[in-house]
Amino acid sequence: MPANAPRPPTFPPRGGPRPPEPDDEAGPPPPPKPKGPPVEFKPGDHVVYPTHGVGQVQGIEEMPVAGTSLKVIIVTFEENRMTLRVPVNKAASSGLRKLATEEQMNEALEVLRGRARIKRTMWSRRAQEYEAKINSGDPLAIAEVVRDLHRNAGQPDQSFSERQIYEQALDRLAAELAAIDRTDKAAASEKLLTFLKAA
Repeated sequence: MPANAPRPPTFPPRGGPRPPEPDDEAGPPPPPKPKGPPVEFKPGDHVVYPTHGVGQVQGIEEMPVAGTSLKVIIVTFEENRMTLRVPVNKAASSGLRKLATEEQMNEALEVLRGRARIKRTMWSRRAQEYEAKINSGDPLAIAEVVRDLHRNAGQPDQSFSERQIYEQALDRLAAELAAIDRTDKAAASEKLLTFLKAA
């Protein structure tokens, strides 16, 4: 190309950064960190771990790690036959908590009676928000997912992924309700559906 020839215009590469849309910023807020003294867990306690749901504390043990001793909480999840070891000093930041109180669960049940709030955004974006709410471990956030997706439950136009997320949220909420009510998950699910039908 001659030295004095004009250079061809350049364009930004496709797929590069784009200005955020209003809905891009919005994700569910992280669960609030507990205030006050750390919660003590003991064997037999039913607990909730954000990404796995309801489990039971089997004990607290000392584990040798890099030449030192680390105290961990042993939590088992019966449904998926999984055992989790959570360092005691990381329990709060990991989101491990005791079961919701009856008052907190009653608030979640009242959410089920409310009107669905469906954002007019692509399903893939809403699905990510719903999954984040489920994995937050917050019963109020999970109840919002159940409420919003219940209207299409069992309908022919409900997509597979929508049904999957709805059933996951319902299962997670029913498991905690069953542990609080000291009943089984089937009875807890029926109770949740009763509240949904009353909406």
